[in-house]
Amino acid sequence: MKFTMAGIILFTQNHERCVEFYGSVLDLEILHTIDRPGERLTTFLLGDTYLMVETGGVASLEAKTVEQNPIKFRFNVPDVLATCEVLRSKGVDLNVIDHTWGTTAEFSDPDGNVCALRSDEGFGE
Repeated sequence: MKFTMAGIILFTQNHERCVEFYGSVLDLEILHTIDRPGERLTTFLLGDTYLMVETGGVASLEAKTVEQNPIKFRFNVPDVLATCEVLRSKGVDLNVIDHTWGTTAEFSDPDGNVCALRSDEGFGE
């Protein structure tokens, strides 16, 4: 099989806030937007994949549990702590965790979907 691109579709309740978060806070590039009756979505470039943010999801006021959403978005970055400072300056609350294999920092989007930064160093070892 030959796939030309893979993607993730994220169904959101707070669509506008999630689009703002992934676009302006995480600085993901918008590939396209559709806003017409019965169809509202924004697609972002996410490395070699895409993240499509659609309506129709269920939000949580706190970070969702694994039972509520068994997926975590993880974004590898060259420097977790430096990226944390950038995100904190944009109002994101992060929890930095040091592991034997590297550093992560967890946060959630406006719908409570869990996201994390991960240090590039040591990835895949």
